[in-house]
Amino acid sequence: MSERGSNEAARWGRAAALSLLAGTVGGAAVLAGQAIAARTREYAQPELGLVLRATVGRADAPPLRLVLLGDSSSLGVGVDRFEETIGGQLAHLLAEGPTGRRVHLSSVGVSGSRATDLATQVARALLGERPDVAVVLIGANDATALSRPADAAAYLGSAVRRLREAHVEVVVGTCPDLGAVRAVAAPLRQVLGWSGRRMARAQTVAVLDAGGTVVDLGTETGPVFRADAGTLCHDGFHPSADGYRVWAHALLPAVEAAATVAFRHHRRPPAG
Repeated sequence: MSERGSNEAARWGRAAALSLLAGTVGGAAVLAGQAIAARTREYAQPELGLVLRATVGRADAPPLRLVLLGDSSSLGVGVDRFEETIGGQLAHLLAEGPTGRRVHLSSVGVSGSRATDLATQVARALLGERPDVAVVLIGANDATALSRPADAAAYLGSAVRRLREAHVEVVVGTCPDLGAVRAVAAPLRQVLGWSGRRMARAQTVAVLDAGGTVVDLGTETGPVFRADAGTLCHDGFHPSADGYRVWAHALLPAVEAAATVAFRHHRRPPAG
């Protein structure tokens, strides 16, 4: 099993340890069996050929430096074309929208990341020319590992605060609806959904306190993912191109608003 597969297995195993929620020995056995089945699944891997830096939009359009941080979703794991990734779809929506940006996109996300990994990603994001807007997608791995929501949220809040102190506008897509995944069945799916909702609530408080903007992906897009299996890729866990499109449209209003604020600050004459 690959290192990525081992990490997945560990997370599902820890999820199964919450068997007390099942209330019976039989229920615990079901959870344990589902964790074993999840461990043997093949999960989508990062496409090494995917472009992590790209420029999208007219050459004469107002520039926007957009950076993605977070877990596998910030890399577009589950798809194999740049245009299908969350970053690619956001860049095209921003370029083709009413404000018409020339988007300079990059990603410093790492598949499998948790909130504790964001400090390193923030440091990488702030190297060189400062980004205007950062989009952070994190939480699913913390939730499947049953991390303490308050602890994970504190790391996220610290990352957002560092970006804001560097005058970067920040939009955070909170933990998605893990109850919509099809990689596992009930009751383990319900356990993951419960863990994801707890994580998203804690993330919301931390991000707002740190000066960022929150998009509740679970609430805004969860019903679509639950209703349409096509929003997930072949592994039943990571989004497909359609799933990333749903997320991109959910994030777009907040990212556009952040870009407008960043543009005004960029154009503001220096004091004195």
